[in-house]
Amino acid sequence: MFDIETYDYDLPAHLIAQYPAPERDKSRLLVVERTSGQLRDQRFFDLPCLLKPGDMLVVNDTRVVPVRVWAVKETGGKVELFVLNGIREGEAQRSTSWCLYRASKRARAGMRLRIEPSVCAEILEVGEDGFVKVRFEGAPSVKEILLRRGEVPLPPYIRRREQPGPDELDRERYQTVFSRRDGAVAAPTAGLHFTDRLLEDLERSGVRRTTLTLHVGYGTFQPVRTKDIRKHRLAAEYYSISRECADEINRCRAEGGRVVAVGTTVVRALESCVSSEGKITAREGKTDLLITPGFEFKAVDALVTNFHLPRSSLLFLVSAFAGIDLVKKAYSHAISKEYRFYSYGDAMLIL
Repeated sequence: MFDIETYDYDLPAHLIAQYPAPERDKSRLLVVERTSGQLRDQRFFDLPCLLKPGDMLVVNDTRVVPVRVWAVKETGGKVELFVLNGIREGEAQRSTSWCLYRASKRARAGMRLRIEPSVCAEILEVGEDGFVKVRFEGAPSVKEILLRRGEVPLPPYIRRREQPGPDELDRERYQTVFSRRDGAVAAPTAGLHFTDRLLEDLERSGVRRTTLTLHVGYGTFQPVRTKDIRKHRLAAEYYSISRECADEINRCRAEGGRVVAVGTTVVRALESCVSSEGKITAREGKTDLLITPGFEFKAVDALVTNFHLPRSSLLFLVSAFAGIDLVKKAYSHAISKEYRFYSYGDAMLIL
């Protein structure tokens, strides 16, 4: 169960969602019951009927920053920079950042790039796997440049022939309705299906909600290059769990309610600060927690999640939570029923 090949599967290209569903909460929802192994096809707006009064939804309020910036080399070649630092609260004055560099030729230290007539960037250091350290010049901060020139960083598997770049639709729909805190380079996609109307329906049905923050970083999506998945290393990501959030979750568990994590980001944050007795501790810091089969979950009872790429750390986590065989069964069912996959795709509720 630790061999990377176990987590491979074939997906027809037409099932990779290129656009969000016309309405967020009308996405399809595959309900997966861990105890019985049963699968049920529902819609996301059915969620109030699938959860119980007293359950606690835990959502991630991170907000995606437009971190993709285009620049031009002195030779005229085009460069794509995926800016990774200087985007969070408290980093307003930062002028340097590590970036993912994409161009036809390799980067070199000392290379200068033009972003706009008055704004340039100099590559200070070339790292591994396409990463470069960049100093931005001509603007007060990295964040100011992103606000002026940044684009929504859609995943590379979203390829639109008629419209290759992000648009205003993505600026709205690639954020959750509860996004508040700038800092993510990708959306916590399980949360994309919620609407204000659905949240009101859940509240009326007795399902409570609390919020934490985990800023999704590029490391979550880096390819796994180890045959033994336990040897993969995740880049640390910032998270914050308030005292109020911790108290609400602990109270829910004490009263017999279920903790329903909305997304793998919430699972990683909660499981990073839970005691052996299942108590959540308020904490702020970074987590590099890699969850693979055999992991003992102490904080989470149910999970809302999208369908994930093969051979990915996110698929490891879901397999650890639901069991490898059941996850394979669920994915095969979703493919046969033509569910939509990945960031803008449909969702699963694992109970």
